[in-house]
Amino acid sequence: MADPESTIINTSVTQKDPNEALVIAVTTRAIFNMEKEHEIFLAKGKDEYVKHQQANENISLEPGTAFAFVQAVQFVNKKLLERNPEEKGLFDVIVLSNNSPESGMRIINSAKQHGLEISKFCFVSEEDSTQYLKTHNVKLFLSADRTDVCNALQRGVSAALIFQQEIQAPSTQLRVVFDGDAVLFSDETDRIFREKGLEEAVRYEKIMEAVPMGEGPLKAFALHLGKMRKKFGQEDSPIRTYLVTARSGRDMGIRTIKTLREWGLAIDEAFFMDGAPKGPILSKIQPHIFFDDGLHNIQGAQDAGIPSALVPCDC
Repeated sequence: MADPESTIINTSVTQKDPNEALVIAVTTRAIFNMEKEHEIFLAKGKDEYVKHQQANENISLEPGTAFAFVQAVQFVNKKLLERNPEEKGLFDVIVLSNNSPESGMRIINSAKQHGLEISKFCFVSEEDSTQYLKTHNVKLFLSADRTDVCNALQRGVSAALIFQQEIQAPSTQLRVVFDGDAVLFSDETDRIFREKGLEEAVRYEKIMEAVPMGEGPLKAFALHLGKMRKKFGQEDSPIRTYLVTARSGRDMGIRTIKTLREWGLAIDEAFFMDGAPKGPILSKIQPHIFFDDGLHNIQGAQDAGIPSALVPCDC
């Protein structure tokens, strides 16, 4: 008998192998604009929220911040299958939602109406839905709830906090931008910078130049993405990855490049900004998602219309 607190609906024609696929879990508020519905839930409670969702279950929800990212992921799958119809190493997108099953119909209908290829919808009437992430072999979790993101990170799953925003429509090619310290890499140098200043941070980097940096919360996802990226040539790839870091190239760039080389992670473009604002370069890149641990960088990206995701460092 099914668990009454958790319902999983599989809508894919072909079951993807979670051991080979790059599984991405998104919450409903990350992929759709549900701010109005969330306000109803907060102001009037669960029962009124459920009534609202049921009354509007055939009215499609508007796209949210992660919507274009999911569309671009589908484009990569299409290109992979064109190369090899038997390809198993695809993206697999699932929805992990704190919605109850009775309020989930609108979510499913919206995904269908928008043509989103969601393999599973998991409606979990639990406080902590992240307990199911490893069950589904999730490699990246995107949520609009900070507690969910922190819980996922503490479970060892790459995760980031999505903010609802108006975004520009990027190109079809999947473009992902990573910050360096406390995102791809550990925050070891960041801690020294905060505690002792820039001079000591630079000194530490020079001493440790030959030693690869520790792994950050998004390293695992970046490695899986890089593995998929290697299936294509430089000219025809539907995936492009970027590093945009506040580090200076002169003082802190060498260790960064050596670390990426040690990991076997090829990044298409790297920008060492030396503390300069990231918004202008992000406007030029036009990524589908930008991961950073600094709220000021997230704000600058949002001001430029760039879909942004915060990787909290204080969970």
